[in-house]
Amino acid sequence: MLIFLVYSDDELIVQLIDGDQNAFRELVESNQDKVINTCFSFVKNKEDAEDIAQEVFIEIHQSIAGFRKDAKLSTWIYRIAVNKSLDHIRKKKRKKRFAQLVFLDSTDNNDVFEIPALDDPEKELEDSDRRKVLAYAINQLTKNQKIALTLSKFEQLSNKEVASVLDSSVSAVEALIHRAKTNLRKKLQHYFEKQFKNARFYDE
Repeated sequence: MLIFLVYSDDELIVQLIDGDQNAFRELVESNQDKVINTCFSFVKNKEDAEDIAQEVFIEIHQSIAGFRKDAKLSTWIYRIAVNKSLDHIRKKKRKKRFAQLVFLDSTDNNDVFEIPALDDPEKELEDSDRRKVLAYAINQLTKNQKIALTLSKFEQLSNKEVASVLDSSVSAVEALIHRAKTNLRKKLQHYFEKQFKNARFYDE
């Protein structure tokens, strides 16, 4: 979770609204790594994540007076980081048909995201190609499915925390993550079945 070293949430908000630069410096120092990591989970590029993080803190500085306290400050920061990251992705997609996003770099044997290999090892996709296929599949998820999956898997937020970010219920988040995994499995299975059929066609 995002933490603060000196001020409580309420104290920090008051100080920020008053323009206290020491309070803002503490906010940045306490949350910078977490914000960058959150952005990186979406854009998968360190420089882009750092640039987006700067935008996040600028947004916080400009909007803190309007913070309604209907959620924890840390949750509000997550929301801004997620929205800024998704805005960045949308801008890149307008310039390039398929943004080169790599959401998952590795899988374990029991992970639903494991990509099946073809029977013929020589026709197995290279790791970079496999990641691109996986990235494309993830990018086809709905916005909330993508957010829920990323925050849960990469940021390791609890379902309750993800629900706060999405301003939703825990049961709704659980359903989102379940649907995201199910949809990914179907998309990847369809893709690799097609690849396998094509490989057999050329072998005949």
